Amino acid sequence: MFRHLLKLTWKRKSRNLMLSLEILLAFAIVFGVAAFAARYAQLYRMPLGFDSNDAWSVTIQAGDNGKTRFDAGVYDSLRRGLAELPEVSRIAFASFEPYAFSTYASDMRRDAKAPQVHTEMIEADDALAGVLGLNLVEGRWFSALDNGSAARPVVINRRMAEAMFPGVRAVGQQFIDGEGGKTTVAYRVVGVVDEFRAKGEFEAPVNFAFQRFEVGRHDGDIRTILLKVKPGTARDFERRLNARLKLIRNDWAYQITPLSTLRKTMLHTRATPLVLVSVIAAFMLVMVAFGLFGALWQNTTARIPEIGLRRAIGASAASIYRQIVLEQFMLSSIAIGLGLVLLVQLPLTGVFGESLNWAVFAAAAGLSMAVIYLLSLVCALYPGWRASRLSPTEALHYE
Repeated sequence: MFRHLLKLTWKRKSRNLMLSLEILLAFAIVFGVAAFAARYAQLYRMPLGFDSNDAWSVTIQAGDNGKTRFDAGVYDSLRRGLAELPEVSRIAFASFEPYAFSTYASDMRRDAKAPQVHTEMIEADDALAGVLGLNLVEGRWFSALDNGSAARPVVINRRMAEAMFPGVRAVGQQFIDGEGGKTTVAYRVVGVVDEFRAKGEFEAPVNFAFQRFEVGRHDGDIRTILLKVKPGTARDFERRLNARLKLIRNDWAYQITPLSTLRKTMLHTRATPLVLVSVIAAFMLVMVAFGLFGALWQNTTARIPEIGLRRAIGASAASIYRQIVLEQFMLSSIAIGLGLVLLVQLPLTGVFGESLNWAVFAAAAGLSMAVIYLLSLVCALYPGWRASRLSPTEALHYE
């Protein structure tokens, strides 16, 4: 049966070529969307490295465009004033909060001759690990022990530790700003956290470093307050929190947001491109389905005398039906095979890096094959049924 179908397909190769190319195009479209979705699903299941539950963010808007330096008294008054609220259990300061659209990155290197390691960073105080529930796997978090340190203390994530110090323990090691120059900053690793993806579930893993913030020692300030509140704190806590902040500094404005809200915004923003691409792909698949259906209808109509001859020599209606459907599956298999040969080059060459790893490729290929075979089956059902309903007499006298 297989050899017979293969011979029929080959004899009509010129007619089947455009049909196969159409199926190949559909397969490539579905593969692209499936790979996009599979990568998002893979990222969503990866650990974030922090806990955003019962955490709130307060952004200070001092109206000075960041030109005024905050002294230690400002941070102390904010910390003591907010600690008096019964809902607040922990307070920390950072340059920006998780799920923010802000990014600060630089190229670091172990020494002047080592390769550069692209790293995202934020500045944070000694309390941030407790507020975000960071999981330290080596060393410790910042503390008063780091006051006056010649090299700036940092806590890095495991990914950066493996990239910067392969094969050695990262704690106690030093690295420098990879851009070099007269103002090169030296950093000393005091701890390693397991994972940290600041932009949420749909962000790819990155090298990350937390720099210790010391008031007055480094350029700039940090103007984001992160609060850990007691479980069950209602949203109307925002009103009481704003009132307390106004008591501390009435000349400033404050943007208060639960991290759960920031998380929803970030997920929606990251998922929007996938939704748009899926809608466009679905529209294109509908167009491909109409094309396949029309081609199969025309092909079946042209073969009515052949079908009549098969019925006349004893072929059953089920056999005719099965032949039409299996021929379409044969064409789909050829197109899918060619598509896989072309697409497998992407993970082999690493052109998309970790975004198209082998797990994503396998999931996308499997889903794409299922969609194309289902599409082929749906498009072949009615033409196959129509061909199987022809009587031998009617088919042989068809013109």
